[in-house]
Amino acid sequence: MSEAHIRVSNLSFAWPDGTPVLADLSFALGPSRTGLVAPNGAGKSTLLKLLAGELQPSAGTIDVRGIRAYLPQHLPLTEAATVADVLDIAPKLVALDALLAGHGMPAQLDILDGDWDVRERAHAVLTRLGLADVALDRKLATLSGGQVMSLGIAAKLVQRPDVLLLDEPTNNLDVVSRSRLYQVLAEWQGCLVVASHDRELLRGMDQIAELSRGNVRWFGGGYDSYRDTVDAEQRALVEQVQNLRSEVRREKRDKQEARERAERRAGNAARGLSDAGLSRIAAGNLKRGAQVSAGKADGLHADRLARVRTRLADAARDLEVPTALDFTLPATRVPAQRVLFSCEHLQIWHGKKPLFGEDGLTMAIRGPERIALSGDNGSGKTTLLRVMAGERSADSGAIRRGEGRVAYLSQRLELADPTRSVAECLADYAPGMPAQERANLLARLHFRGERMQLPVADLSGGERLRVVLACVLHADVAPQLLLLDEPTNNLDLTSIRQLEEALRAYEGALVVVSHDAAFLENMGLTRRLALTHGRLMEEACEWNTASRATVANGT
Repeated sequence: MSEAHIRVSNLSFAWPDGTPVLADLSFALGPSRTGLVAPNGAGKSTLLKLLAGELQPSAGTIDVRGIRAYLPQHLPLTEAATVADVLDIAPKLVALDALLAGHGMPAQLDILDGDWDVRERAHAVLTRLGLADVALDRKLATLSGGQVMSLGIAAKLVQRPDVLLLDEPTNNLDVVSRSRLYQVLAEWQGCLVVASHDRELLRGMDQIAELSRGNVRWFGGGYDSYRDTVDAEQRALVEQVQNLRSEVRREKRDKQEARERAERRAGNAARGLSDAGLSRIAAGNLKRGAQVSAGKADGLHADRLARVRTRLADAARDLEVPTALDFTLPATRVPAQRVLFSCEHLQIWHGKKPLFGEDGLTMAIRGPERIALSGDNGSGKTTLLRVMAGERSADSGAIRRGEGRVAYLSQRLELADPTRSVAECLADYAPGMPAQERANLLARLHFRGERMQLPVADLSGGERLRVVLACVLHADVAPQLLLLDEPTNNLDLTSIRQLEEALRAYEGALVVVSHDAAFLENMGLTRRLALTHGRLMEEACEWNTASRATVANGT
């Protein structure tokens, strides 16, 4: 049994501007599988970076026993790197080949360090993750986003770690690749912590850690058990809030009735004293006594009302629903017959191998079509989007683009300079937008005050997506063709629903690549295209006549 563990004592963390993220966390993890869940921006990625040693806590200690490996959301990889480079075995392979050829040097023995089966071990890990056909000398530029993610996971497994920290590892993976990863993690014997919104992945965890308001709550079992417990708590809170609201109304009514009774008694006493012929001093003393009694009764009811209101505020805070994000997109209309993109016999070559079959791809996007593009990892979906966006040229074939602007949201959520602040990035992309309007837009996306000054590189995946959406979609020229590559990867479930609403209101043409079936079903699609064995196949797309008319008219 592995002796790997993570021990956290009184851990706190705040950003340099003083914004608190985590507060006084203490927990211990042994060999187990832990799913880490939280809304976007709550600190999941920050906690993983702290456990990985990439960030230092503001207070407290972290003790990790064993070799640890950390997979971030965004892999810091260059397209010129090879598979062997990513696996961090390239020097060992060179040394191994030299030694096997009989002309190795002592220094190469040191580099190999007894790892004689490094090549076989690397191939075994790649095969488990569906990359059996990917050569060790292949360049990353030729791999899909899903293949790069699988390769990133393989690089961590090749290290044979005792502690494995994964941040959204199923992003960009197709169904088959996800299933392979689920199996790998189900067999994991060490200490695993995985941050994810993938419900199927979370179902296989031994426990769920929920990060909220800087603290962690623990739930035994996988995602379904966690969800059942949280839903039961929420139902109980709803009932408690309703009861406390009724109690507040009752206390307010009792307070008002007590005040009215005291006023009536004081009035009756004053009239009685006048009739009794008491002196003015005696009458005044009795009147003041009545007022004091009334004041005490009023204060008693006020205290009771304050206590109930405090309990109501506490319960309502636990029941708090996240403030809705405003993903409203720029208004744009596209005439029904306008050609926004077309190609004939479009071809991309990987060495001597064509990506899009022998004849290449022929297709057209006219008017405000809403197209889902599907296919296995490596089939060319992202490459085709990049060609549509003008970021990559075709090796052969004819391409025609319309006059309207094309906006491309890549898997990697890239901006020109991620070291610049949120506010600076939006100003770079939308210099014509008044400063106050930019501030209002960022506020609607939950970037207010000091948070507008945070560097984009320091944001969580979901926060970065919001910034990229703001920059790409609100640039000075509104897009008529919107290309989205796995847009839900870094969003929590609430944010996904809000993005769906915004995209349904978008009036331009849209091409979306996503493995999220529920998301696609809510997009009001007019076409489904599948890249299969280098061919573009039209699939059945269910939509009614009313939906078609709506999309065709751009309303």
